[in-house]
Amino acid sequence: MSERTNEGRGRADDHPADPFDAEFADDTFDRTDIFDPDEFDIEVTEEASHRGAFGDFGGDARGGLIERNFRERIILVGVTTPPRTDEETDASLDELALLVDTAGADVVGRVLQRRHAPDPATFIGSGKAIEVRDLSVAIDSDTVVFDDELTPAQQFNLERIFGRSALDRTAVILDIFAQNASSLEGKAQVELAQLRYLLPRLRGMGKKLSQQGAGIGTRGPGETKLEVDRRRIERRIHKLEVDLKDIRGHRAVQSKARKRTANRAVAIVGYTNAGKSSLLNQLTNAGVLTENRLFATLDATTRRLALPGGEGVYVSDTVGFVRKLPTHLVEAFKTTLDVVIDADLLVHVVDGSGPDPMGNIDTVRAVLRDIGAASVPELVVFNKADRGEQAERLAARIDGAIAVSAETGYGMEDLLNAMSDRIRSLTTVIELLIPFDRGDMIAAVHREGQVLVEQAEADGMRVRARLEQGSIGRLREFVVADTPLDSRS
Repeated sequence: MSERTNEGRGRADDHPADPFDAEFADDTFDRTDIFDPDEFDIEVTEEASHRGAFGDFGGDARGGLIERNFRERIILVGVTTPPRTDEETDASLDELALLVDTAGADVVGRVLQRRHAPDPATFIGSGKAIEVRDLSVAIDSDTVVFDDELTPAQQFNLERIFGRSALDRTAVILDIFAQNASSLEGKAQVELAQLRYLLPRLRGMGKKLSQQGAGIGTRGPGETKLEVDRRRIERRIHKLEVDLKDIRGHRAVQSKARKRTANRAVAIVGYTNAGKSSLLNQLTNAGVLTENRLFATLDATTRRLALPGGEGVYVSDTVGFVRKLPTHLVEAFKTTLDVVIDADLLVHVVDGSGPDPMGNIDTVRAVLRDIGAASVPELVVFNKADRGEQAERLAARIDGAIAVSAETGYGMEDLLNAMSDRIRSLTTVIELLIPFDRGDMIAAVHREGQVLVEQAEADGMRVRARLEQGSIGRLREFVVADTPLDSRS
């Protein structure tokens, strides 16, 4: 058994193989092949209950995955598997503890284990599961939260052993998202993710809850309550998918309309709680909610910003990323993440005072690759420079990076100039000769681009300007020469 401290922390190497582990060594384990706890002297009390929102041994999740009528007592469980190290597992559990606190619960203990691979039936093996159960009873915990995603079978088996809820990181993040979603779109996205998570975890009582009819051909076990619930959830998922597809269509129309103008799109991305919303407020006075907690902002907010070079851009705040971001969320939040994919520039905000800023950068870039935004130009911004010199040192290590403080406004001028330079690099400098009687075209150049030189000649007005490709196409008949950006000022 592992050595524990008075906080319930423990660490253990692999437990010896036992009959339970050998029984379910097959990776194709199915939740219908539920183990018999009596066979292995594992006590399961079906009448037991606890205070967690999942009810007896995990019930219906419609009311939330973590109970908020009181502060639940949570035990965290982390498993180190190759090539991860114990230090990485500890850091991940530290973040999970912050997630649990944001969800409204208290961490009262942690258990760590080393394994070559997760156990197909219980993730941690029956011996370790019994140890966690004993610890839960000793410190009166309500729920056990695992740092890795559990299969429905693993969750079901663990709850029978523990006599209390067994959740995973995905469930905690979904719970936080459900608390923070405010717009209709955000609520629909969160509900879709929750239902996709819940569907394979539905639990019924077989024939005890069967729906029986009367008359010839209707007698018998009939349709079970579980089947009815599953079908209802599937219908709701389909409805939400259709609604979000419509929203996506509206966003596509808006994106096309924006691209016909001279305004570029900038998306602020980054790890959760890096200060993205604070930066948007500092740049545009957007008035977005800012709190020192994870996932305080879920709904995308867009504001127009005029850069020092005269360029107009639309700046959008986005949902924060996190390690082990659940696939349910990435899929459900596609409509919001389209803002990132369609952007002309990503302002990647990093907490310069955090414990692992470079690891956070890697996590965000991995998510960007997953959603198809890896090719979008990136400007790295280390925030929270007011909390020490680390942000400045980190900015010096990355070419083009900037250190700022969204709290005090430090570095904002450098940031705006850098954004302006990046946006200008996406435009083309051209010369046009526009007849004097086409004042509408001269006005269009001033409206849609940045005029560098304007001079009256005998045949008309000669204008040198930076313009978008769409504007160049409309002014093609007046173009005298295309000019590389770096050849003329």
